Formats: sequence, C-alpha cells, structure tokens
Amino acid sequence: MKCLPLVVLSSLLTVFPLMAVERKPNIVYILADDLGFGDVHCLNPQRGRIATPHLDQLAKDGMTFTDAHSGASVCTPTRYGLLTGRYAWRTRLQAGVLDGSDDPPLIAADRLTVASFLKQQGYNTAAIGKWHLGFGSQPTVDADVPDKNAAKLLKKQGGKKSSPGGLGLPVGTRIIEGPTARGFDYFWGCSNARTMSGLIENDKVIEKIEPLEMLPKLSRRAVDYVFQHAEAAKSGKPFFLYLALTSPHTPIVPSSEWQGKSGLGAYGDFVMQTDAVVGDVLTALEKSALADNTLVIFTSDNGCSPAADVSGLEKQGHFPSAGFRGYKADIWDGGHRVPFLVRWPGKVKAATQSAQVICHTDFMATCADLLDLPLPGTIPDSVSILPALMERDEKPLREAIVHHSIHGMFSIRQENWKLELCPGSGGWGKPGDGDAQALSLPPVQLYDMKSDPAETKNVQAGHPDIVAKLTALLEMYVNEGRSTPGSRQTNDVPINLVKTSNKKAKK
Repeated sequence: MKCLPLVVLSSLLTVFPLMAVERKPNIVYILADDLGFGDVHCLNPQRGRIATPHLDQLAKDGMTFTDAHSGASVCTPTRYGLLTGRYAWRTRLQAGVLDGSDDPPLIAADRLTVASFLKQQGYNTAAIGKWHLGFGSQPTVDADVPDKNAAKLLKKQGGKKSSPGGLGLPVGTRIIEGPTARGFDYFWGCSNARTMSGLIENDKVIEKIEPLEMLPKLSRRAVDYVFQHAEAAKSGKPFFLYLALTSPHTPIVPSSEWQGKSGLGAYGDFVMQTDAVVGDVLTALEKSALADNTLVIFTSDNGCSPAADVSGLEKQGHFPSAGFRGYKADIWDGGHRVPFLVRWPGKVKAATQSAQVICHTDFMATCADLLDLPLPGTIPDSVSILPALMERDEKPLREAIVHHSIHGMFSIRQENWKLELCPGSGGWGKPGDGDAQALSLPPVQLYDMKSDPAETKNVQAGHPDIVAKLTALLEMYVNEGRSTPGSRQTNDVPINLVKTSNKKAKK
C-alpha cells in the first residue's frame, strides 16, 4: 500500500483533527457534603420529596451507580481517599475528622494525588470549595486582628470558634502546605464548616464572609473557572476541577431565594440550592462548548447527617437514606452509600445504570485508565471503574471494599456479604456500640445485602465460614498495606481492626 503524499495527509489532519489525535477530556468532580443517597429524587422516587431536577437530568444523560460508597462515613477520610486512592485509616486519622485550621496536612508531601498525577499529564488543576485535609498557617504583617464585625459574627454563631462557620483564620494569614502544595494549581475556598468564614485563595486568607454567602460564591467561582479555561481546554490544555461543595452540611443556610422552596424546611431548601449549583456548572460547560469533552462526576462524601433533623424529614415523607439503615458516621450503608452520577457524552451511554460496588478511592485508577496510563504501584486501594462506564464489565471490578465509621469501626463488603466488626452502629446511630454491648448483641454483624439491603437481620451466627473468610481478607488488606494487586505497602501507623471503646469522635 502506497503512503499518502504529505500534502494530502496534512489536509486530512486539518479537516479531521480529532480523528488524528483525540483530546484528553476535562474532568469535573463535584462532591456534595452530607448529601444522602435518598436526597437525589431520581434515586429515591417513592420516599424522596426534594426536587433535584439538575441531578435527575444528569442521571438521564449518563450512568447512575446504585452501589457506590465513600471510604468512610465522615468527610476528612473520604476526601483523603478520593484524592490519593488510599484508605484514610492507613494514616494517623483512625477516627473522626480533622479540626480545621492548623491541623498538620493529612496528605504527605511526597504522596501522589489525583491533582498532581493529572498535572503531570498536562492538566490545569483547581480545587474550589472545602478542603478539610489539614494545612499550617502563619500570620503575616498585614493579617487582620479580630474586629467588631467578626466579634458580632462569632456571638451570632454561639460564641465558639468551633461553631459552624466560626471565625476561622484572620484575613492576610498565609496558608502553608495547603492544596497548592498537593497538586492543585489553584485553590479557592475554606478549610471546613467550622472555619467557613475565612475565605482562602491559593495560600492566603483573603476575606471574611458569612456562611450564608459561601455556596453562591462557590457556584460563581466554579462557573468563572470553566469560562476562563475554555479556550485553553479546546486548544489541548484540559482541566481538572474538583468542586467540593459545603452543602448541605451544617450550617444549613439556604439563600433567601431558596428559603421555603422545598416545603420541608431549611435542609430541603439547601438540597435544592445544591442541585441548582450543579445546574450552574453544567450550563457553563454547555455555553463554553465543553460539555461533549468533559467527564462529569457528581457524588457525596458520606450519608446525610442527623443534624438535618432526619426524624422530622421522615415524618414529612422524605427519607434521606432511602431504604438503607443509618446516617452519616455509621458503619451501616446509610453512612457511606452515596449518589454517584457520571456523564461523558459520546462515551458513557445515557440513561444507564451500574450495580458495580465502587468506592471514592477508585478515582485515581479511573483517571489513569481513561488516559491509557499505568497506575503507579504506590496507589494501594484504587480500581478503575472505566470498564463499567464503557459497559465492558463482565465481573465485579473490586475483590472487596472496606468501610470505616466515625469511631474507627471496620466493615468489609465482598459481593453480597457485608461484615461489620462492631456490635452497633459504629457511629451516632442507635444502638451505638456501647449500648449494643450492654444489650449483649453479637460482637460482629453479617448481612446479606442482596436479600437484606436494609441490614435488619444479623446472620453471623449461621455463617461462621463467611465471617472467618472476610475477617482474614480484611487482615490481609491491612497487613499487606494494600487491597489491590501489587507490591506490599507500608501503613503510616499500626492498625487495630477490633476496637471496643465508643468514645465520641470529632464531627
């Protein structure tokens, strides 16, 4: 076969450039905060009463994962796992979450993150929203001292720095070892809910705001980022936007335009406003002509918090955990089964579902797979979900998945079997582990998630072989330092699989 003349080949590449070299997709990962599986209407049509039209449309335009999970049932460990592909219980954080300001970084300086990995592949990387993974701070000569307005805000929020949206760091404070030192080219947001009023850009606190202002500001900043990077993205410089929303976590503060919209109270209104933010970002992608080459993922960091007044919501016919047991902090599925919607036009078939059991830690391996790159061997707990997205999955993607509660209680799920190494909720749900012990409940729980997804019947006594098998598998994951094939890794700290205390952990 004769080769084409260079002039003809050049003409063909001009007319059909994408046939010659396919552009890398932009990636937008939207992480809601304390949004329950049942808060997305299309996932809970029978027992959900909050309208989420933009999320429902996202599901229609892409794939819905019905068995997706956060690695833990609270936010800091989930965020660590998402960005590193590593379970957070391998670190010093064995229970609870970080306080907020001036926590030493949980992500080690030499650890690869999704952001640093994508940056190596030519991506512009941005984190907008809540960080909550620790950083240092240093006052500068131009840092503000607390003023009368700040004092009024503190008094309004209960007089404690740890109250929702509390004072945070003074304006002008320098951030040390924050997001821009962990792979992100740009950061704009806050540390966590307790320090939300201290607005940070890159490595400096730039402004003090009311918590009510944060979500609208995040929406505008994310939309601006999309438009600002649109031309570069079309010219071969893709972007990764990690949009970590502060809602519907406490403080539950819907804007005035959303107050009363849901008919279910402030939480329902805040969920509707969260849905609208997603709509704003999707609209920006459409208007900038980027939608067709952008992989969009929407999910949540854990289940709905009891602070949303779940009993009041349920009395009104809305069940934030759908039919699953428990809520945020718990080892039961209501604590860590989360919405997971994926849109990638032309790649992911619209209006499809996957029943694969997946975890937030799988994001790193998925990014490597979609770029056709090997996953670095130092990533121990990440499995690509790309086969499921492409509908090429003929068997379970994961051997098993490990869950962790706020009090550090472990669970492991393999196919339909779920083993929990505690007698109670492992968190805030009733009975707690102390109460369960007092009731002489078995020290472990085993559920068949296919026949009993609500985890109502503990069958551990009838299946000692399954209990032993799953316990041994979890021990291997801990001792080998990884849960995926590869060389042995080292955990940061010794890990105790069985805990007997039920101490209160940080929220």
